[in-house]
Amino acid sequence: MGVVSSLSAWAMPVTLALILVIGVARKVPIYDSFIDGAKDGFSTAISLIPQLIAMMVAVSVFRSSGALQLLVSALSPILHLLHFPAELLPLALLRPLSGSGSLAIVTDIFKHHGPDSFLGRAASIMQGSTDTTLYVLTVYFGSVGIRNARYSVKVGLISDFVSVAASLIAVHLMFT
Repeated sequence: MGVVSSLSAWAMPVTLALILVIGVARKVPIYDSFIDGAKDGFSTAISLIPQLIAMMVAVSVFRSSGALQLLVSALSPILHLLHFPAELLPLALLRPLSGSGSLAIVTDIFKHHGPDSFLGRAASIMQGSTDTTLYVLTVYFGSVGIRNARYSVKVGLISDFVSVAASLIAVHLMFT
């Protein structure tokens, strides 16, 4: 086992032990603090349920209705000119919304094209380099009551767009 692996394996236990030691040294009621934090976390989770359900329903309706496939078909000629595989468009569109929805698309790409194909590699890099931006903003902003996301949505989606483009460029450079 290498040094990095050893550090990695011990990082969480050491962190937890440090928290306990510092808490005892400062005479913090550790168990009571833990229970209070758990109560706050539970109430936060309950308050986020409406936003999460709305997002999951929207993603599900978008995929199940055929609207996603219709959009991919309509944009195929443009995507072909841009050298963007149409099979990856559903992943690029759904990844900012849903981690599980985008993972289902990656799994489907693996089934039909294989994980070592160009599409499989591009989907893997895309899945790993982009984020569930709208989901994250819903959870984080919703948990603290922020209603106006301002530039966060724009910057997050631009970041996802750049990551999608960089994924394709990386696969082209490394594997073709």
